[in-house]
Amino acid sequence: MFPHHCGAKVLPAVVHPTKCCVTHSQETFIQPHIYPSHTTHVNHQVIQHQNYFPHTDSFVNEVNQVAAPPMAGPGFFPGGYPGGFPGGFPRG
Repeated sequence: MFPHHCGAKVLPAVVHPTKCCVTHSQETFIQPHIYPSHTTHVNHQVIQHQNYFPHTDSFVNEVNQVAAPPMAGPGFFPGGYPGGFPGGFPRG
């Protein structure tokens, strides 16, 4: 255990307190932190209803034909003259 010297006596060893030494080592790790985001774009469409009420007018012309009653005498007028008298209409 201990070296032996000729003729010398070896005393027991004196043990001193242990000297503590500390060494440090470092290893780097990367820890990702993710913060997602999202944007929703909303397009609004507005429909305005407009009501229309078109109106038209129409016109109708009616013609009624009535047959004249038969008159006395030849031709259209009695006696062949307007008023049915020679020389025109009687005056009063």
